[in-house]
Amino acid sequence: MKIASHSETGLVRKNNQDSGYASPQLLVVADGMGGAAAGDLASAVAIDAIRRVDRPTSGDEMLEALAGAIHKANDRIADLVEADLSLDGMGTTVTGALFDGTQLGLAHIGDSRAYLLRDGHLEQLTHDHSWVQSLIDEGKIDSDEAAMHPHRSLLLKVLNGQPANDPDLSMVPVAAGDRLLFCSDGLCGLVDDPVIEELLKTGEPADALACLLQEAHAQGGIDNITIIVADVIEDEAGDSSEPVVLGAAAQRSIPPADTKLRADEVEDTLVSGRPKAISPPPEHEDEARYNPQAPHRRRYVRPLAGLVVVLLLAAAALGSAYAWTRTQYFVGVDQDNVAIYQGLSEGLPGLKLSRVYEVQPLAVGDLPPYYQEKVRANIDVSSLSSARQTIGELTEAAQRCATQPAVKPAEPTLKPKAPTVKPRASASATRPSGTRSAAPLATPNPSWLASSPDVTQNPEQTC
Repeated sequence: MKIASHSETGLVRKNNQDSGYASPQLLVVADGMGGAAAGDLASAVAIDAIRRVDRPTSGDEMLEALAGAIHKANDRIADLVEADLSLDGMGTTVTGALFDGTQLGLAHIGDSRAYLLRDGHLEQLTHDHSWVQSLIDEGKIDSDEAAMHPHRSLLLKVLNGQPANDPDLSMVPVAAGDRLLFCSDGLCGLVDDPVIEELLKTGEPADALACLLQEAHAQGGIDNITIIVADVIEDEAGDSSEPVVLGAAAQRSIPPADTKLRADEVEDTLVSGRPKAISPPPEHEDEARYNPQAPHRRRYVRPLAGLVVVLLLAAAALGSAYAWTRTQYFVGVDQDNVAIYQGLSEGLPGLKLSRVYEVQPLAVGDLPPYYQEKVRANIDVSSLSSARQTIGELTEAAQRCATQPAVKPAEPTLKPKAPTVKPRASASATRPSGTRSAAPLATPNPSWLASSPDVTQNPEQTC
């Protein structure tokens, strides 16, 4: 590969949290995030771990090496956060590829991107792990709306020391004449793909990079910008160019995991943007060290602690709800007697939300039929005193019914027939002696019957 690379702070930011690495066998871009929480440190950690797999590799071994290095970087970030909680919140994207001469082993997490320009056509090789991209995938917005969305920088997946950090892995065949672009969103987040496609066709890799950088500046240069352009070329002798480190990784020192960071080490570092040449890691390093590894146990401590907090909050909410139900009362039936219940008259399937508070010496059968129906259907009240007031009203109704004499049918008597005289209707006409109508309750409506017809007009409320 013939490579041109560059990283800078851009026109607005005060420090560069991007990092990168470029060699004839390995291309990587990492976009750090976290501001004062040291996003530059997170991206530097990622590059430091991944550059160690820069050695001849082929086939699926490239994916295994990259995945192992990314897991190693994630564990390193988790260890640094555990050593200094002021770093909590730092994270980084990673988009990198190993090259074996015929194909790329590509690993990706976050929203930095890799593109392939072949025969004048641009193809995006990575899929953004962002909320806006998920809306595009679901058909809720289109690419034009995504470019203007206020939450376009919200990422769903990054390298931040948490367990859910597995990268997307894929194999990409390449051939002589292909041009590759690896970049942070300081370029692809500001410049549309059709424009990138046209500018990427420009001359040599360095020329194309200069055009892309100029366009990113023209669009405001509001973010850090890291760009790597690489041409796949025929070269039997191979490329002997030295690997370079870009951005924060070229300046940021990485402290031991068990050492607290000093305040001056956490401060953002202004990066000049000039690449720094480094030598490859020693060949005798244990390759197995960078193979995929089981997650460190400490990485699960924070999620488990979060789960415990959620369970405690849920238990507190249920406890408050239960305590509230203990302040509610209603009048109902316990066996054959009227009773005061504590709780809610309406329950849930399989869950009773009330209990008998007081059983009254008042039989339901002694009440007028209409009152019986009301009690059996439960009478909701606002308080315990209101419940006792309702019991008093029911008791009075039962007592009035008990004092009314029983209705006896009139005995028939034989009388001589008399001429039939049809009396005129009179409002003061009286019934024959010995009969009476059912006596209505002569008390005002109780409050819990306020929505019912006047009790003195409702025959169902009679005894």
